[in-house]
Amino acid sequence: MSEESYVRFEDVRKSYDGETLVVRSLDIDLPKGEFVTILGPSGSGKTTCLMMLAGFETPTHGKIYLDGQPLNDRPPHKRNIGVVFQNYALFPHMTVAENLAFPLQVRGIGRSETEEKVNKALDMVQLGGFGERMPAQLSGGQQQRVAVARALVFDPKLVLMDEPLGALDKQLREQMQYEIKRIHENLGVTVVYVTHNQSEALMMSDRIAVFNEGIVQQLAPPDVLYEQPNNSFVAQFIGESNQLRGTLNAMENGEAEVMLSDGTLVLATPVNVEGVGQETLLSLRPERVIFNPDTNVTPTHLPAKVIELIYLGDHIRTRMAVAGQDDFIVKIQNDSDHASLSIGDTLTIGWRSQDCRALDAT
Repeated sequence: MSEESYVRFEDVRKSYDGETLVVRSLDIDLPKGEFVTILGPSGSGKTTCLMMLAGFETPTHGKIYLDGQPLNDRPPHKRNIGVVFQNYALFPHMTVAENLAFPLQVRGIGRSETEEKVNKALDMVQLGGFGERMPAQLSGGQQQRVAVARALVFDPKLVLMDEPLGALDKQLREQMQYEIKRIHENLGVTVVYVTHNQSEALMMSDRIAVFNEGIVQQLAPPDVLYEQPNNSFVAQFIGESNQLRGTLNAMENGEAEVMLSDGTLVLATPVNVEGVGQETLLSLRPERVIFNPDTNVTPTHLPAKVIELIYLGDHIRTRMAVAGQDDFIVKIQNDSDHASLSIGDTLTIGWRSQDCRALDAT
C-alpha cells in the first residue's frame, strides 16, 4: 500500500445477486485531506462504493482500508466516519443542538466538551444561535448545514457525502457547494462525495472518479478530465462534447489524420487509437470551434450550416450541420462578431488539432 494512501479500495467488487457486478475490480488510492468526488449516472455503482466505505454494504470481494487499517470486518459505528445523506436524516424530535450532540454522546464524550463541540460546529456552518430550534423550523438549506455539522462534530477520520445537495433548489445548491468547499479547505478533512451532477463535481473536487457500469473510467483533477478525457464516455459526461465518427487515415508527429463518414479529412490528437484503418470517435468541445479559421493556424476546415440558435445569456448555443451530422454544437459568446448569425447561414469552421481528441470508438 502506498505511504500516501489514506483511503484504499483494493480489487473491490460488489454483487447483490451473485451474478451481476455493480462494482467491478475497483482499485483507488486517496491521500489524506483530499476532496474526491465519485461521479456517474444512476446505476453506475457510485453510491454502492460509498456505502461499502461507510460499512452499510459489504464487498463481495476485495478489501477497503482507512489510514492503513482494514475496514471489512469493522462495523459502521466503529469506523469513525461521518456521513451526510441527501434527505438530511435529522432526528425530528430533537433540537438542532441535540442532533449534533447525539454522535458525541454515543462516543461517551462529557457534557461540557459536547456543548463546546456543538457550538463550534454550529458556528462552522454559520448557524450559531440555532441550537434550540427544531429541524422542522429550518429551511432545506439550513437543515443540510446541520447535517454537515453533525457529520463533522466528532472530528471523524473521513466524511462521506451522498448526493447531499440533491433536494435543494439551484441557488441554494450553489451556495452550499461553496460552503462545503470552504469547510473542507478550513478543516483539511478527507471527503468522498457522490453526485451525478458534473458541474458540481468540477466546482468542488480536487479529483474526480468518473464511474460507469461499475468501473472507474478516469480518475483525475477536474481540468484534466475536461481538457483530456481518455475515452468517449468521459468526454460526453463531463461537460458537452461534439462527437464525429471516422476512420484513422494516418498518424505522424503526434497528429492523427481522420477521414469522416462523408469523406472529409480532419486532424486530431490521437489518445487511445492504435493504427491506420481503426474506427475512431473524435471529441471536440463546443467552445473550441473556430469560425472562418486562418489556414496557416488551423489546417482543419469544414463547411457548416446554422440549424438552430438558442440564447442562453452569456452565450448562444448554435446547432449546425457539419460533415453529414445535424447535431454539431458551437458556443458563441453573445458579444462576439458571430453573435448575429441567422438560421440557414453557411460558413467555414475549424479547430486546432490539439483541441480535438481521437478516441477509441468501441
